[in-house]
Amino acid sequence: MLSKGFEVEIYTGTPAGTIVGLSDRIVADLDGFVREPDSRNVEYTTAPAYHYDQLLCDLVQPRLRLRDYLQTLGNYTLIPGSTLGLGGGDRFYRSDPQNPYHTYIEQTYGTKVVTASIHINVGIADPEVLMRACRLVRVEAALYLALSASSPFLDGQVTGDHSTRWATFPKTPPQVPLFTSHADYIEWTETELAKGSMQNVRHLWSAVRPNGDRRPYCLNRLELRICDLMIDPIALLAVTALLEARLMQLMEEPALDPLTANLTNADLAALADANEAAAAHASLDAELTHWQDGRTLLARDWIEELYAEVWPTAKQRGFSCFLSPITRILRQGNEAQRWLQACEQGQTVAEVIEQSIVAAAVLEQDLKDKLCQPIG
Repeated sequence: MLSKGFEVEIYTGTPAGTIVGLSDRIVADLDGFVREPDSRNVEYTTAPAYHYDQLLCDLVQPRLRLRDYLQTLGNYTLIPGSTLGLGGGDRFYRSDPQNPYHTYIEQTYGTKVVTASIHINVGIADPEVLMRACRLVRVEAALYLALSASSPFLDGQVTGDHSTRWATFPKTPPQVPLFTSHADYIEWTETELAKGSMQNVRHLWSAVRPNGDRRPYCLNRLELRICDLMIDPIALLAVTALLEARLMQLMEEPALDPLTANLTNADLAALADANEAAAAHASLDAELTHWQDGRTLLARDWIEELYAEVWPTAKQRGFSCFLSPITRILRQGNEAQRWLQACEQGQTVAEVIEQSIVAAAVLEQDLKDKLCQPIG
């Protein structure tokens, strides 16, 4: 199995869904949390782990610690979703006013970047295998967005997009190719830094990117950045299992490299970008174009095909039980779709968010009681 870890960005606020900036106090008082440029969300990172039961505890336990800490500050909680659902999109709340990179982000992008998301990191030590993995995940990234979409609201309104976060997020640089080799990635990065289109090596905000201790030279993992915040850890592990099984399949079948397709690099990148935009708008019901054969098919149908294709790999490696919740997401809808259905049935945006806050807290406590060792 491959090592896996998460970067989890999450909003803090009131039980009524008002998002409140508390990251400066959280970071000062709690180990393991770091600030984002805006103070209304905070990030924690899980250590690399191979087994899914360990990953589940690593996801849940920091969140329970954070919930306990928030109660010492007042009646504060964690808020699901990946955008400023009930308001606050008109102003940036700086978490570190002295940080020049944060100044650049605020002045260049404003609140378009004040989002919450999940970054899934998968360990791959060989840089050329890593580049091949990034190519495949780039052309299939829309599928992971379709499963994870959780941002249909912004400033109290239904936006018309299932992932308002990815529909509006400033992908940077605007044009990112499929890197043909590690050397190609190094050369491209150095060129973009020299042009100023990237402020530093972290300033590559695309659906997927190579990551490591000294980018672009020393790399050891793939980072999938496209997913909205999946507040349900079981659902997140299912998406991670789908990704891991697909990467294992790629390692055994070199023909899955998109460079073997009958499309140019530019055409592949354009196809991936168009699929991402479609998935941001309609998620599982988006019409996508398959990179291998040019078919047009719904995201949910492509995911069903992919699920069947990778299931034997997951079963052979012993983690198919963590993959199986994908079928529930396809049947019941992702979080954005379930929220929009509640609105269609008469609930307000505020009511939907308030109920999701309660449900997330109950789920985390239930997981702790059933699966995780006590914190202490």
